[in-house]
Amino acid sequence: MSRIAFAGYVGHPFQIQLSRALAARGHDVLHLHFSEFQGPKGPLDRRPNDPKTLTIDAVSLGAPFAKYSFIRRRFQEIEIGRRFAARIEDFHPDVILTDLPLDPLSLVQEASRRLDARFIFWQQDIYSEAITRIFKNKLGLAGTGIGWWYRALEKRLLARSDSIIVIAEDFTCHIQEKMGVKNVPIHVIENWALIDELPIRPKDNVWSRKHQLHDKKIVLYSGTLGMKHNPEIILNIAKAMRKRPDYCMVVISEGPATNWLRKSAAKRGLNNIKLLDFQSFDAYPDVLGSSDIVLSILEDDAGIFSVPSKILSYLCAARPIAFLGPTTNLAARIIERTGSGIVHNVNDSENFTSKILNLLEDPEIRAQTGAKGRCYAEETFNIGTIAGEFEKVMKLARQGNL
Repeated sequence: MSRIAFAGYVGHPFQIQLSRALAARGHDVLHLHFSEFQGPKGPLDRRPNDPKTLTIDAVSLGAPFAKYSFIRRRFQEIEIGRRFAARIEDFHPDVILTDLPLDPLSLVQEASRRLDARFIFWQQDIYSEAITRIFKNKLGLAGTGIGWWYRALEKRLLARSDSIIVIAEDFTCHIQEKMGVKNVPIHVIENWALIDELPIRPKDNVWSRKHQLHDKKIVLYSGTLGMKHNPEIILNIAKAMRKRPDYCMVVISEGPATNWLRKSAAKRGLNNIKLLDFQSFDAYPDVLGSSDIVLSILEDDAGIFSVPSKILSYLCAARPIAFLGPTTNLAARIIERTGSGIVHNVNDSENFTSKILNLLEDPEIRAQTGAKGRCYAEETFNIGTIAGEFEKVMKLARQGNL
């Protein structure tokens, strides 16, 4: 059995589920997460039936996280990297698995060398591509330079890893061909959702009644609204629904994009947008159950480096998914392959909105489409099988069978 340290960032539900599953299989597991990060978090409190071999710790800055300020954020991420590394060194693992951003990840990788622990880079995004896109748009040539620096850093961190886990096959080609990292084994393990903890819930439930949504037709967006999402699309959908008093756009998120939505909706007199902060994981099944359609959006140039994890929880809810983004993205391919929703390119937003309105009027199609998504989730999101895949990767890394 291994001593495994997982250094997590957001606190995703599927990642703490993996740590629980690995601990239940006899491994000593330290699960770390960054407490001040704003985002939807999983069930991170210790449970009575958790294995004794599982330790869950929050790594804290003791101050608010400057998520939207590049300079302050970078200094904070370096400090949080030091704190992750120190806690991991105290634990002295055989294997370190991490999805941290590049600056803190580099400090944890250095700790792995001091410990002689195997280091597995769990790549949830191709970070340097996202950074380049954001700063090139903001700063022009200077932003391109920042992007170049982070590309070099990401390449170095990948090349120095003992193994790489990616969430989509698309990442493999990018890492090997565009980044030139060919001497490190890459394993594809797609993300998943907690199917057993996301049961199908009726529309009329405690949460929907609390927010007076039980008697309305709801298009729901739940999750991060960041640089790779265009909130104006949400506003346009609400504008298209405004003639129907029983239609409502519900957005569960936080941050500048949410604030922009609030101000823009007020300016346009759109009283059919309901904006709420992130909800607890315990309430999440009822949140999803309140919806009639669940929405995901992704900018066209984000398709190469990002797969929206919200799609996976949406599949569990047995609600049709409306996805506006690159049709080559893994999320789009899953929806189209399973018949669990509608997919449109970002350049086709008008037809996309029209399809949403038509779907709201057809309860039979909504039920059939949502059921296909739930069926896929039940067949695919088996944590026992998934934990076994991670064990194989860690075993190979420990044996040096590369």
